[in-house]
Amino acid sequence: MGNKKKILIPGGTGFIGYHLCLFFKKKNWVVHSVSKTKPKANRRIKGIKYIYCDVTDRKNLKKKLHRYYDYIVNLSGYVDHSKSKSIKKVHFDGCKNLVFNFQAKRPKKFIQIGSSIEYGRSDSPQKEKLVKKKINTFSVYGNSKLASTYFLLDLYRRNKFPVTVLRLYLVYGPNQDDNRVIPFVTNSSIKNKEFKCSPGYQFRDFTFIDDVVRAIYKSIKSKRSSGEIINIGYGKPTKIKNLIMLLVKLVGKGKPIFSKIKLRSDEPIKLYPSIFKAKELINWVPQISLKKGLLRTIKFYKNNSKYV
Repeated sequence: MGNKKKILIPGGTGFIGYHLCLFFKKKNWVVHSVSKTKPKANRRIKGIKYIYCDVTDRKNLKKKLHRYYDYIVNLSGYVDHSKSKSIKKVHFDGCKNLVFNFQAKRPKKFIQIGSSIEYGRSDSPQKEKLVKKKINTFSVYGNSKLASTYFLLDLYRRNKFPVTVLRLYLVYGPNQDDNRVIPFVTNSSIKNKEFKCSPGYQFRDFTFIDDVVRAIYKSIKSKRSSGEIINIGYGKPTKIKNLIMLLVKLVGKGKPIFSKIKLRSDEPIKLYPSIFKAKELINWVPQISLKKGLLRTIKFYKNNSKYV
């Protein structure tokens, strides 16, 4: 490995993990990914070391991850938020196992990828406040992510374990699975299919993957980010109906049918962050507009029909 910087990415076979692995490989870093399963064919990157291990298995984790890493970015976890027991285990217990495994081989920075859901029902624009009393996010996933944040920041306060929590909003871009709104609408439109939608009057924040990867890199390099929660989002909400109609227009076809899917009773109408802290602490602002990001995403799916 020589003097190359070494990074470990638990969850490196997922959508964000794939782009992060690719980014650091291009920087000529030594990149290791940890996951339970092998990457999909379209996410396998030559030159990346893939380690197969369940982060909830502390003994096996210790056996598989015995090297020193300069940086760790924890992206591990399930996309399916319905598996309540599995969700808590992988997000909270998995996070603790990773940290305990590297207590003696402390990295220069441990980046925990959190979620906007950790804010529960607080009003937008959401700001990075960690209340002393734990809140109910009304989601097993959100509660598990929030418990990890409390655990990590307490560890920072007690012994300066170098952690930064990045709370991501809705990330999109090429090579994302079809269970998210932008790839679903894009792929349905490319096929000129009819597809059911909610009424679409809710507002959400969408950030292009390249901007998110850049934010993670800036957090890694910044000393000021340690012990902090930082929102990573575009900072300007988009009405879902407008997003869908823009995608249909950019693709040139597609048949959305609105109001066929009901909104959840607990679903907030507006969900977007304040990104002032990201500007101040890591000198980061999103650079890719929604339209530009959507065009790049559409181009990927049109050119990679076998993944549609």
